[in-house]
Amino acid sequence: MLSRTLSRPLSQALLDGTVIPAHPLALTAGRRLDEGRQRALTRYYLDAGAGGLAVGVHTTQFAIHDPSVGLYEPVLALAAEELDRAGGSADRAGGSAERAGASVLRVAGVLGPTERAVREAQTAAGLGYHLALVAASSWGDAPEAQILAGLAAVGEVLPIFGFYLQPAVGGRPFGYPFWRRLFELASVRAVKVAPFDRYRTLDVVRALADSGRAGEVALYTGNDDSIVTDLITPFDRGVRIVGGLLGQYAVWTSAAVELHRRIRAVSADPGADIPPILLTIGAQLTEANAAIFDAAHGFRGCIPGIHEVLCREGVLAGRWCLDPAEELSPGQRAEIDRVWDAYPHLRDPGELRRLFAEHGVADARASQPHQ
Repeated sequence: MLSRTLSRPLSQALLDGTVIPAHPLALTAGRRLDEGRQRALTRYYLDAGAGGLAVGVHTTQFAIHDPSVGLYEPVLALAAEELDRAGGSADRAGGSAERAGASVLRVAGVLGPTERAVREAQTAAGLGYHLALVAASSWGDAPEAQILAGLAAVGEVLPIFGFYLQPAVGGRPFGYPFWRRLFELASVRAVKVAPFDRYRTLDVVRALADSGRAGEVALYTGNDDSIVTDLITPFDRGVRIVGGLLGQYAVWTSAAVELHRRIRAVSADPGADIPPILLTIGAQLTEANAAIFDAAHGFRGCIPGIHEVLCREGVLAGRWCLDPAEELSPGQRAEIDRVWDAYPHLRDPGELRRLFAEHGVADARASQPHQ
């Protein structure tokens, strides 16, 4: 039996779909936790209208899970304190009436193997987190049955947000049978699909459809290279990817919230045509992500790339990571310069609204005053 369950408003918010940034780690030049800027980052996401936050995930740097680093609980606690202080309201810019007054979804990154995963889930639950984002690949090369048993153990502490981490940043491939069995766990409430591989993404979609739980388990894209395509696609048997839990959402978050709202409006009408400008923006966002995440060098500079953009936005003071060797790759800064200048609407919600207006895409809020 779950020791903690999702309230009805939280469950609905999760199923409706929302923008969940993967929370970065703010450090000083001495590579120690910068508490002031860490808190400012959380407020930045709240002010942008994010419907959730994921803390302790890859973008936060997996090294914080190392007990010798000692940052896992302090970092989760700082975000929780800021959420408490803000009142946790999800009805901010771009919020929907369905989520009015509901709490922001609090997602804690949890790593295996089982003993550590359960311990971290207990820590997160004690800090008020709602879901455990569990990377199945963090069990290493353990048999899938052992991983599923570990996930079930975590699910006795917190509801599960499954995580298909792409192999390029430490993930492991899992086939249809694994996901089909995962969806049999009642504690699984969502899955972040992030293999960066369309075939493997479809394995998860088909497994959910076959499980009969499509109405109670939410799929979120973690495919930073295919955000818009994932969100606008109506898959077989009514399955949709309803939101995103993304490192890309750690930057330009206000514009991401606006874009997600537009996509939701289109998706709500099964007979509506997909505005071509959405596809164009999707391709541009993929191009921008390639620069920020350093796709050209196997994603080695992805976290410094996120930090570089947050520095330009005035939220972080520097690109510092826990590992001094983790820096921008050669040419990456120039690529970030290029997409920054080429696509201002990806970082400015006002510019994004102007672009939609130019292409005749109506603002759903104009006919729905309650939003």
